[in-house]
Amino acid sequence: MMSSSKPRKKVLLCGATGFIGRNLLGHFLKKEEFEITGTYHRTPPPAQLRNDGRVTFLQADLTDPAQVDRAVQGKEIVIQAAATTSGAREILAAPHHHVTDNAVMNSLILRSCHENHVERFVFFSCTVVYPPGAKGPVQESDFNYQMAGPYFGAGWTKIYIEKMCEFYSKIGPTRFTVIRHSNIYGPFDKYDAERSHVFGATVAKVMAAPDHGKVTVWGEGVEERDLLHVDDLTAFVEKAVASQECGFELINVGSGESIAVRDLVAKIIKHSGKNLKVEFDRKKPSIPFSLKLNIDRARSLYGWSPKITLEEGIVKTLDWYRSQVLERQTVA
Repeated sequence: MMSSSKPRKKVLLCGATGFIGRNLLGHFLKKEEFEITGTYHRTPPPAQLRNDGRVTFLQADLTDPAQVDRAVQGKEIVIQAAATTSGAREILAAPHHHVTDNAVMNSLILRSCHENHVERFVFFSCTVVYPPGAKGPVQESDFNYQMAGPYFGAGWTKIYIEKMCEFYSKIGPTRFTVIRHSNIYGPFDKYDAERSHVFGATVAKVMAAPDHGKVTVWGEGVEERDLLHVDDLTAFVEKAVASQECGFELINVGSGESIAVRDLVAKIIKHSGKNLKVEFDRKKPSIPFSLKLNIDRARSLYGWSPKITLEEGIVKTLDWYRSQVLERQTVA
């Protein structure tokens, strides 16, 4: 039981009903030392969370300065998991969707955190800032201003926000953690064959396919991805919030391993228990980008390392999908 003499830290979790935000919310709700406010924009929290007295929800458009200030005021820790995101199709068709809203939103949140003397701020950057086709595990220092064509706008937006975090760390007391994470997967992801990243899209296709049917994978399947289960990401966030001492930290968080898309598809099919044929559609949108992260600094500075293997993560995710998605579809 937590001592009543120690006040709980007031946490603002932006994007609390999104993929990463929902998992962070579940993780931090288990910790008695935090008082949590979660924001959402278009996706309201489900009834069981709305009625959970451990979290307060606030609907907010985080591109509006007044609404940002209302959310940030009085908070000690801000975890920024709100973003405009999409899969390969939209990245290729409308790359500007990742630029304007994310740049405006984060600029306003950062200014408000500075003006309200927030103690800690966590920002989720991404590996799109790294050069395509890099050989070997990529370190934080390997950013070389060369970003993959489709990621040009999104990548430079991430760099801008990273640098704004560094800027504010030099002029105020807030400590900033910038996480360049790899491809995250797990519960509450977008499981949409058209709009998801490769893991979520593949799960949706495999679980929807009839046994002895087929699944179509976009591209050639030779691209490699570093995949990290969302529970490992949330564990890192907790460590960073608890122990970061410097004003600004930029750090890779991933599995440190990579897998070809075609091999990932085969593993998901295997654990689904189905017998499926795989076809690769080279005419469909895909991004020829292969990467794995060097996570030595996360290990040495925070004692963090991923605990969930890809095989375990696939099994956990498929079990969740069956119970939370397929069963609800059956009931509906």
